[in-house]
Amino acid sequence: MSTKNSKLKNDWWVPYAFLALPLIMYLIWVIIPVFQSFLYSFSKRDSIFIGFDFIGLKNYLRLFSDKTFWIAIKNNFFWLVLFVALPVPLGLFIAMLFDNDYPGNKVFKTLFYIPMTLSFAVIGTIWAWIYHPDFGTINTFLEMIGLSGLKQQWIGDKRIMTFSLIFVGVWRQVPYVMILYLAGLKNVPKELMEVSMVDGANWGQRFRHILLPLLAPATIVSMTISVIDSLRAFDIVYVMTNAKARAAEVLSTYMYNTAFTYSDYGYGSTIAVIQFIITFCFIIIYLNNVMKSEI
Repeated sequence: MSTKNSKLKNDWWVPYAFLALPLIMYLIWVIIPVFQSFLYSFSKRDSIFIGFDFIGLKNYLRLFSDKTFWIAIKNNFFWLVLFVALPVPLGLFIAMLFDNDYPGNKVFKTLFYIPMTLSFAVIGTIWAWIYHPDFGTINTFLEMIGLSGLKQQWIGDKRIMTFSLIFVGVWRQVPYVMILYLAGLKNVPKELMEVSMVDGANWGQRFRHILLPLLAPATIVSMTISVIDSLRAFDIVYVMTNAKARAAEVLSTYMYNTAFTYSDYGYGSTIAVIQFIITFCFIIIYLNNVMKSEI
């Protein structure tokens, strides 16, 4: 026993050795850039590596008069609301359909999950073809059924551009929410549902008083991840608009354009800090709910 204890004492460094490389990578690629962004947000600079003109809060004050920034905030708000209001109930509905045993169940689950296996760049390219004003699937179908008047410039009309992009994001998000709810439904005791049916509870009562409370953890996770994903919306907007459509701008694309297209790294960092703070607030809310549920 003493030999084993002494060996453990001598090998205390082994776990830290295994953790060293990922922690160093995390420090280099996450922690340091976060602090750099906060630092750069108080400066005026046109290069990442050289030059640092401290200007205090001028970049933050500039946000209040920046029309594009407020367009990005408004669009992010639409992303946030619709990314929760649509994928969560749709994912729950589809999960409840797939929670039953019937022929082809597994095949349908696989088909529904396919969008989650595609990258946003691939999805953006596919939907850019679907939305094409002349040869796209949607406008072609509308013309075939005699509804040519409903044909739109889906990603060319600034009035509907943002909502067209959000729909693409929702299309990809629903399968993910579906998987979360399917996992939650597996933990719902079948006996409890059967007893409630014997007691005369109808479907609505069983859904409201049994299913929803038991699926609360899955709902919290689904809503939180959907909110965070909505705030991180970048790939779809960038691919489908070439990051040139101001009407569809979100915080991430505006930050990217400001910093890397116009080389205004100080102001770009300021936008990144604002996005970080908003996202961080939702993460804290999520962690608080998780900790409460664990206790």
